[in-house]
Amino acid sequence: MISKGKLLLIGGSEDRSDTDNEMEKKNRDFIPHEILKLLIQDKNDRIEVVTTASSEPESMRKTYTETFDDLGFTNYDFLHLCDQQLHSDHYFKRVEAAKTIFFTGGDQNKICEELKNSSINELILDKYRNEEDFLVAGTSAGAMCMPDIIISDAVNGEAILDEDIKILPGLGLIDHCIVDTHFVHRGRFSRLAHASILHPDHWGIGLGEDTALMIENGHRAKCKGSGMVLVISGKNIKQTNVSTAEKGEPVYAENLQVHILTDGCSIDFNSGIMTADEPDLSKNTTE
Repeated sequence: MISKGKLLLIGGSEDRSDTDNEMEKKNRDFIPHEILKLLIQDKNDRIEVVTTASSEPESMRKTYTETFDDLGFTNYDFLHLCDQQLHSDHYFKRVEAAKTIFFTGGDQNKICEELKNSSINELILDKYRNEEDFLVAGTSAGAMCMPDIIISDAVNGEAILDEDIKILPGLGLIDHCIVDTHFVHRGRFSRLAHASILHPDHWGIGLGEDTALMIENGHRAKCKGSGMVLVISGKNIKQTNVSTAEKGEPVYAENLQVHILTDGCSIDFNSGIMTADEPDLSKNTTE
């Protein structure tokens, strides 16, 4: 089934009121609030911001209120979905009326534990599959929670060691990817590579900060933002000891493939074909 809605996976530290983004100083293509502008098509479209992952929801509310007001967004509110709220008809109707559901950062396990198998998650899945103008977005943990499986916990070590990663079920919005965030800044290549070796039928998506993938039709993804996205494929691995390595033993793999996407680059997760952004020759013209 081809999903009619869209997914926006954000790598964390998107340009907002509380971030001091290094890319703003270093990257000539940096555009203020570029990622968050993708949340809605019209400034009056309804956004429900889900802060369930955060241990400090009031801080999240303050940050995104300031940022959304700066962007001119006029129709948004916040949901800290847990326990009783998940069974509330009032909150169900709010999600039902939304054009965008935006999951903030925090702990991906917390989102999945609270929302998985809930009527609200089923509603979000149904809207994503059937409504063309519906978007599910998430930043940091809010992006990591979206696939059918997630990195629940992992060790960032000098080697990939057996049993140093824990994979658990996610929210099920996309079924052929594993997502990691803050990918470059926090040095998370080894843990995403490990996940990709363990699950070679899944693409590993490593999202840099202030960088995002917009996914349409469930498989066509385009990179946006000032950083990069690494896409890892284990489909053509030739040799690996991942299934035989004992506890504490390093894991090796031959022919693990990596693609690097920057702003404007696209990848089709069905075909595996990456398309580079066409250069804007007008930027190179001289006066």
